[in-house]
Parts: sequence; structure tokens; C-alpha cells
Amino acid sequence: MMMDSKKDGRHDEIWARLATVTDPELDEPVTELGFVEHVEIDQDNQVLVDFRLPTYWCAANFAFLMIDDIRLAIESVPWVSRVVPRLHDHMYADEINSGAKSGQSFKKTFDDEAVEGNLSDVRRKFRVKAFQRRQESVLRGLLAQGCDAENIVAMSHDALERLEIDDEEGSRQKPRYLQILQEFGFDKAPNDLAFVTPDGAALKVADFKAYLLDLRGVRINMEFNGAICRGLLSTRYKEANLADGEPTLVDFMLDRVPPRTDHESETTERRER
Repeated sequence: MMMDSKKDGRHDEIWARLATVTDPELDEPVTELGFVEHVEIDQDNQVLVDFRLPTYWCAANFAFLMIDDIRLAIESVPWVSRVVPRLHDHMYADEINSGAKSGQSFKKTFDDEAVEGNLSDVRRKFRVKAFQRRQESVLRGLLAQGCDAENIVAMSHDALERLEIDDEEGSRQKPRYLQILQEFGFDKAPNDLAFVTPDGAALKVADFKAYLLDLRGVRINMEFNGAICRGLLSTRYKEANLADGEPTLVDFMLDRVPPRTDHESETTERRER
């Protein structure tokens, strides 16, 4: 008799792994963005993931990155026998799905259309932006509760780990910032500086305000792009409406578009849990 994956915890385990995959441009989980539409686990422990994007022409390299990250995230689960991510409603869906299924690189999948090294360069560029966005949220939280620039630039990694941040967004981003510090190799010892540039240079008190302004620009740009993506996705798949007519970009930017009550996709169900 085949076990029900939703009852035995396997389904939730896969969704938890999917929540670690982020859109490279937005640094937000693909599950929260609504990009993962459906997950199925068959009797052989093969995991099928249906994936969608806001538009038909979203950048192929971004799509390939996310599909590859989905595969890697789920393959880390010991009981999974195989992962089959399937991109839908995209101009390069066939090529990306075929490449992902056979384990090919982006360059091999697209042959002459892909520039050598392009995908790794793109990944690095947006991981730097993710580093900056997470750091800015933590810094703002610390400033809001009275920490000054002198204390912040001298703060150790260990001190930040032990410190509670009252600000909601700062508190949410703190573990994500600590994780990306580790990813960048900036947490070798507890007394290492908690706040450095993406290149690993120490922050300076004299330059702190200007540095924070630069980070703010990165965050605002990412949040704006996120609002656009959510709006496009919701409009494309008819998952939003307003009593007084169709939603506009302003409605999405101001987060005043409710989900449709008659929408029954697994994606919406997950977001509401």
C-alpha cells in the first residue's frame, strides 16, 4: 500500500527545501513568490515540481538558475530518487526542461546562445545584491534600537548572533544575513567582523552613511522588482481582483490586491498556511 506523502511528512519536507530556493534577482523564496505551482511525489519517490514565472519571456538564464537550484535543493533529501522540475508557459520551457532533465549546463543547453561563464557571473552578481539587501535590513534594525555606527562597524560575528533585533524585517533577515556571511566565507571565527562589504573589507565609520545609502538603493530596487513580478504573475494567472475593477501596478506596489477567493491552486494554499 502506497503511503500518502502529504500525511507522512514527505510533502512538507519537499516544500521546506523549496523554500530555500530564491529568485536570483529578488532574493525571495520561489515558494513565497508563487512560482512553484504544484509538487507531486510518486510511488518511487520521484519528485515532480511544476514551476512558472511572471511572464512568457522572463530571462532564460534566471529561469535555468532557479530550475537548477530546485533540483539541487530537493536532491539533498536522502529518500528522493529523482527530481523532475518542469517549467511551464515560457518561451524556452522545452529547452530548459530538457537541459535540466539530462543534467546539462546552461551553455550546453543553449549552445551558441549562451556566453561561456555567463551563468556563474549572473549568479555571483545577484548573490552580492542579496548580501547587500540582507545586510541593510539588519543594519536598519540595529540603528532603530539605538546602535551607533561606531558599535556596528566593530561588532563581531558572535555578538550579532547573540543580539536580538526588535525590528520585524531586521529580525527576519538576521539569520539569512548570517547564512550568506557563511556562504561568502566571512565567518571563520566568532570574533570576525559581522559587517563587511561583499568583498570582505571592513566598514568605516566615516563612510557609514554613504554606504548605507548605497544599500538602500539596492533594497528599493529589489523590492520594486518584486512588486512588479508579483503583479505580473497574479494578473497573468488571474489570481487577483479588486471590487472596483482590474488591479493596476500601483495596487500591487502598495500590496492592496487580495488573492482570489475561488483560486484553489496548491501555490495559494501554501502561501496562506
